[in-house]
Amino acid sequence: MSTLRGFGLGVIAGLALSAALRQRRKSGLTQERLNAYYHARADFYNLTDYLYLGQFPRITMRTTLIDMLDLKPGMRVLDLGCGRGEILRHCMRLGVEAHGMDYAVVAAQMSRAVVAAELEKAAQDGSVRLPAHPGVCQADAKKLPFPAGAFDRVLMFDVVEHLYPWELHQAFLEITRVLKPGGRLVIHTAPNRWYDAYAYPWVRRLRILLGQGAGYPKDPRAITPVNQDVHVNEQDLLSMRRALREAGYTGIRVWLDSPPQDRTESQIMAGLRRVAFDLPPFRWFFEREVFAVAEPGQK
Repeated sequence: MSTLRGFGLGVIAGLALSAALRQRRKSGLTQERLNAYYHARADFYNLTDYLYLGQFPRITMRTTLIDMLDLKPGMRVLDLGCGRGEILRHCMRLGVEAHGMDYAVVAAQMSRAVVAAELEKAAQDGSVRLPAHPGVCQADAKKLPFPAGAFDRVLMFDVVEHLYPWELHQAFLEITRVLKPGGRLVIHTAPNRWYDAYAYPWVRRLRILLGQGAGYPKDPRAITPVNQDVHVNEQDLLSMRRALREAGYTGIRVWLDSPPQDRTESQIMAGLRRVAFDLPPFRWFFEREVFAVAEPGQK
């Protein structure tokens, strides 16, 4: 009898532990992980150069991302997941009323410092004319601290991959609420999930054959170890479109692109790269970045 009782208690304890772990996974990213992420990545990339200054070859051929946003002076823009604040600074220089929000405390602090520096620069040389004072707050994307219809554009750059699917859906609903009629949501997320799942293993095999395997671990997330903790919902062409559609968005456009591949390599490797990045269906798997533009459906 005591054995059965002990077994029963063990089962109950196991179920309770599993439930606790599931809840912990659903609770999202901790501030400690996010703070570590921003500190680790602070000197790794510059989103202004990366996204706005024509560094993506195909975007440069057609139009820059900023043109896709169709930003005009006097518009109100929310940079959801403002990170280090580069996007806010760029919008301020365009005369756009830019507001930033990030869940990570350290990111909000970084963005406030960028905004303050830009305001000081504007006060000294009069180079920036702001329609209103920009603001930065620390908040949760699932419950935006803004009134309905507050923004013409919401930018969601490098945020989607950090939100669990249920969190992303709730965030999309909140973005619909705060967008004005005819407003636009613009998304960038990376990596393309199909690259990691299907293309990367072949890339790794090739690099191993070339004697370069040390730089290509089995898990592509291990190339940037901090991503193993904070990337919880990576996207592909289909999943990004589906997530937006399920949240009621219309006019959805999803596409792929990649940073410049400025490499010195053999003609064979250059030819393989052109096939992988220029020709469908190969480019659906080899392109690294996912972009999307969508409008909220009827409220």
